[in-house]
Amino acid sequence: MFCWLTLFLCTTVVIPVASQVPECHTFTKLPVTDTIIGTDLVVRLLLYTGRNSSCATLINTTHSSLLDITKKTIFLIHGYRPFGSPPNWLNKMITTLQMVDDINIIIVDWNRGATTINYSVAVSNTKKVADILVPVISNILKIGGSLNMIHMIGVSLGAHISGFVGSRFNGQIGQITGLDPAGPLFRGKGKGDRLDPSDAQLVDVLHTDIDALGYEEILGNIDYYANGGTDQPGCPATIISGKRYMVCDHQRSVYLYINSLHSTCNITVYPCASYEEFLDAHCTQLDSTYPIFVYYYLLDIVTWNRNTRKGYITVGLIGENGVTAKSQANRYAKSFEKFKEVTLLVSVDKDVGNIASVSLMFSSANLVEPKLKLGILRMKLKSLTYPDRPHMCRYDIALQKDLEERFQPIECQVQEM
Repeated sequence: MFCWLTLFLCTTVVIPVASQVPECHTFTKLPVTDTIIGTDLVVRLLLYTGRNSSCATLINTTHSSLLDITKKTIFLIHGYRPFGSPPNWLNKMITTLQMVDDINIIIVDWNRGATTINYSVAVSNTKKVADILVPVISNILKIGGSLNMIHMIGVSLGAHISGFVGSRFNGQIGQITGLDPAGPLFRGKGKGDRLDPSDAQLVDVLHTDIDALGYEEILGNIDYYANGGTDQPGCPATIISGKRYMVCDHQRSVYLYINSLHSTCNITVYPCASYEEFLDAHCTQLDSTYPIFVYYYLLDIVTWNRNTRKGYITVGLIGENGVTAKSQANRYAKSFEKFKEVTLLVSVDKDVGNIASVSLMFSSANLVEPKLKLGILRMKLKSLTYPDRPHMCRYDIALQKDLEERFQPIECQVQEM
């Protein structure tokens, strides 16, 4: 009986009072009906700090007691939300940013205002969102904070919002990162109406969907065009896949950025004047290395045909670990002349490791030559992503038109290409 009473008293003592439980705020979730009727602009600021890393606090401009001004503050700003749902990447982005550093994260939730069937309405709200954010940053400065410690990460429309805020502070904000800045209704606009390199001390931009929802031209001090900025590996190729076909390339910028913060998967950056020059293997000097999921090779081919052949090469790779990958080496038809070396860029979405076998297939650009053959005197294959791996060679190969030829290469005697 005594023991039962003791347990009873203990449990009654530790029951928390409702008012003592901190309220955790979450991103606004709206019904699909709001897409049709539209939403008036409401901006909510959700703060995550080291003290509340998993529980957001709703703040406004008077947040001096909650924000640690000695730490970097990241403003994370989403884009157009046609269906009213929270971004599917949001939690992963928050978690990853917290893993990297002890920082303040402010989620700029303008879902009310971004949710509408009328995209132009959301665009018109972008400068209004910026007007609301300016006093928030001004208050950080009043309590001793620094513009150098402000980093704005904007996705799609959020990238332009970041630019509008940055211009109000004369480009003195520390950094703006634009993740596939929105293209529709921003293309051709002046720098006051879009993200611009002058909007922060450093503006870096990642383009992944320049032929549809993204912005093609340079917007930052550094602009990255992942896989040329268009079709991304793993994204659907046809509209049959529905919504994913529409947004996959556009959203890939966010996931690439997240992976760049923590992944050990190798990413390679090549400075180049254009993607066409890169595809022609004119820009293969490495600049720096980060995590990404595309692996590049250089393929050198010397042919022995008396007459010039013009066409395409498809490359298949099988690693010693059994992993397979296939890629068309040249998007544009190449001319293969007798004893003249042609260098092709090969990209695959899997790391096959050390190569056990290679397959080549030649497709002619001339459709009226059914029995065409491409005779290869010598081929050499080198990994650009992992240049220390063995360079592989093979000699005297005859490729029948549109027939795959598989063979085992040997390690080149001289590791040069």
